[in-house]
Amino acid sequence: MKKNRLYSMRVLDDFTNCESNVRLDGKVALVTGATSGTGLEIAKNLARRGAKVIIASRNPAKLETARNQIIQSSGNENVDAKPIDFESLKSIRNFAYDIRMFEPKLNILINNIGAIGLDDRLTGDNLHTMMQVNYFGAFLLTFLLFRLMKASAPSRIVNVSSLALILGKIEIDHMNDVGRYSNFSIYCNAKLADVLFTVEMDRRVRGSGVSVYSMDPGLGKSQFFRNYGSSFWKNTLNCLLLIFGRPLHRVAIMSVFLAIDLRVERASGKHFRDCHEFYSSWFANDTILTAKLWEESKRLVGITPKEDWERF
Repeated sequence: MKKNRLYSMRVLDDFTNCESNVRLDGKVALVTGATSGTGLEIAKNLARRGAKVIIASRNPAKLETARNQIIQSSGNENVDAKPIDFESLKSIRNFAYDIRMFEPKLNILINNIGAIGLDDRLTGDNLHTMMQVNYFGAFLLTFLLFRLMKASAPSRIVNVSSLALILGKIEIDHMNDVGRYSNFSIYCNAKLADVLFTVEMDRRVRGSGVSVYSMDPGLGKSQFFRNYGSSFWKNTLNCLLLIFGRPLHRVAIMSVFLAIDLRVERASGKHFRDCHEFYSSWFANDTILTAKLWEESKRLVGITPKEDWERF
């Protein structure tokens, strides 16, 4: 019996299909939410491969600490740390402008920022906080960086979603309603939106040299529930993650796999788990819904004519 349990544990963490010795010398990679957890491990992995790595998060002190950890871990000093606050569309625009102005290319974008337990309120941009942090922020950042990524092709975008998406739904007219959904439900909705955005973007940019993927990272040993208001649930859920979650450096391999591996170069628009194509949601096949979500997202984040590369 003990032998069988050990075998099952190995199967659950068998990422042999994810392993790759691809080097990234001369490439530029951007990872959001990279001051701790899986994002930090993703950045370390990319840096070890020789890429210039840009990490982005909202806490300058944590950014500098993470930058030093990445350099120490990888031996690669070509690591930049830049602040960005996903609760502010202005901050995202300023960040994207800075990248476009000072980076001649961008080959990899990993949209890793995500959070649960945030307040049920609107941000200063009149978007629901949970939706803005988990979806609209990544949508805007990706849209603003697309032209640079196209000019840097071949390039790849990886949108980190969650298995929670299977419980999500998209009500176009109610995505930002306060008091309509539970905290967990709006997280599910946002993670479903990440997948539908991936599918629709692939349709719109196909042939550009930019590939886009979504993925479910599974559970990692992290403090993911740190924003929960209830100390009981925060401590209990984080404790369970530390017991049953996967080591974060293993979880990180999956995002890196989609960002670099030749085996998925023709799988743009697809959803992955454990480095294999994985079912996401029947909503992903609803082309009317994905198109509506795309256009409404552009409207809500205020894409200007100058920013809108679809007009040209």
